[in-house]
Parts: sequence; C-alpha cells; structure tokens
Amino acid sequence: MKKKKYDVFGIGNAVVDVVVSVEDSFLKKYNIEKGIMTLIDAERQKQLLDSLFIQEDMMQAAGSSGNTLIGLHQFGGTAYFACKLGNDHFGKFYLKTLKDYKITTNMRDDNTFDEPTAKCLVMVTEDAQRTLNTFLGTSATFSKNEINQNELIHAKYLYMEGYLVSTDLGLDAMKYAKNIAEKSNVKTALSFSDTSMVKYFSNRLEEVIGASVDVLFCNVEEALIYTKKNSLLEAREELKKIAKTFVITMGANGSMLFDGDTFIDIEPYPVIAVDTVGAGDLFAGAFLFSITHKHSFIEAGKIASLASSKLVETYGPRITDKQVEFILQHIHK
Repeated sequence: MKKKKYDVFGIGNAVVDVVVSVEDSFLKKYNIEKGIMTLIDAERQKQLLDSLFIQEDMMQAAGSSGNTLIGLHQFGGTAYFACKLGNDHFGKFYLKTLKDYKITTNMRDDNTFDEPTAKCLVMVTEDAQRTLNTFLGTSATFSKNEINQNELIHAKYLYMEGYLVSTDLGLDAMKYAKNIAEKSNVKTALSFSDTSMVKYFSNRLEEVIGASVDVLFCNVEEALIYTKKNSLLEAREELKKIAKTFVITMGANGSMLFDGDTFIDIEPYPVIAVDTVGAGDLFAGAFLFSITHKHSFIEAGKIASLASSKLVETYGPRITDKQVEFILQHIHK
C-alpha cells in the first residue's frame, strides 16, 4: 500500500487564543456565561479586550483543529490544515506558527483574506474552568473552497471540529470533505468540540455524521446531550450506532474508549489542574497520532490521557517537546 502523505487532514477555525486569568466577578460584570464557548461580534470582543491588559505572550495559535494538529505534530505526526486567515497581525502570527510546526496549509502570505483573523478570548478562573468568547472573523466564511481535494485524498484521516456546524458554509464544508474522504478510503474523525455545539446544533451534527464516522471524540456532557440519555451507560450504547469507534473523556475520572468491539476504561493521571484550555484538543491529537503509528487503542488512550494531564498542569494549549518524550517513554515502559 502506498504511504500516505499526511496522517491527518484537518479542517476548522484558525483562531488566535488570547488567554487571561479573571475572577468570577469579571464574568458576572460583563454577563458572560461561564464554562462554555460563546460566539460574539467584533464590537463585543473589542469591549472585553479593552477591559483587560493584553500582552503578546498571552497569544497562541489555536482553534480546536489547530490545537489538535499541532499536538499530533509534536508527537511526530504529519498534518495538513485547511483554514482561513486574515491579512492582519494575528493572521501572520498564526501562519508563522503553522510553519514552525511544519504543518502544511492552504494559506500563504499572499493569499490571506481581508476580514480579520478569528480571535478567542479565553478567560480562566481560579477553579481552572475556561470560558471562551469567540469572534470568528474570516473563519465565519470558511467553506469548501478552502478544502484541497488533491491533498485530502492523501491523508489517513480527515479530522473535523464540531465548531464548524455553527455556520451554513462550515456545515457544507464538513459534509463536502467527509464525502470526499469516504470516496477516497480516508477515515473520518469528528470532535463535538463543545457542549454548546451539541446543545444548539445537534441536527447539523447528525447531518455531518450521516451513517457513521470512524472515530468520535466527546466528553460525558456532550454524549448525554447528543444521545438524550440520562446515564453514561445508555449514552455509550447510542454512540455505537453513529461511530465505529469513540472516545468519551471524563476529566479527572479518565476516559472511556470503544474500539469497535470492547469498552476500555483509561485510568486518570492525578494532577492539580491549573488550566483546561486545549486539553480535549490535545487528547485528540495524541490519540490520532497513536492510532496512525501502530499503537493499540488502549495505548492510544493512555498516551492521550497522559498528554492532557500534563497540559492542564500549566497555562495554554501546548505541552513541551520534553514532555512528549517523557510521555512516549512512560507508555513503553
């Protein structure tokens, strides 16, 4: 069999995260719903950013798919990221990050867009919960036009972030990419991404899933909301109907995997959580790296679980190369 060019072809919103620590009182003052992702307009984001002291080192090239693909690359995987960036400081910052991590993309310095690059204000409270307020900017018009079919067919997996279902063009792009993947023997992976996507856009997620996906990533709350079940045992049986394999992350309680035949419990690694930003994204990246590099499902679960446990001990959506080395050595002991 011919070697694939990419382990994962990802599609999603290229978002520059601005990560700040705030008090609960700040959320109350500005009437911000805690613990979820909320889409906001440019004026609202300017109001919030102007009320905070923002520095360059608070910025991270992120977005759900972006975090996942960078995590995959850190472990040694190859990735392509189809996205949209604005012709601004944030867009140039994001593109440089992709180049630094050797992630191929449809974006170049000379083909960015006039609309501003998407930005997400990540507000982290003392209980390590993160509250996201996102202005999508040019990402709101991400469409199938950004998907290079000739690159997608050379990937092992197509990875889609659930956030894309919030726009008509994003939904159309997901269905378009999934159709190409299924016709080209490319496996499909979907992340529900956030409880708000499942809560408000379940019908659209159903359209994307169709008959099934090869891998589904979700957390307990997302699984319960999507399946309309009251217990995890019931929810996981329902998920078997839409996903050939799946992962349900459970925070401090570890994770539950379904490998197509058997349920596997992955024990948590005890940590003191400081910031959960990007933990689910890195879990997906480490997991996808593992299953595309001959690791078993249980090994993939352990690698991904340990990776996310290391991530939540510090601020931001990245772990270090030394931590990656430690994780792989630890699993192989």
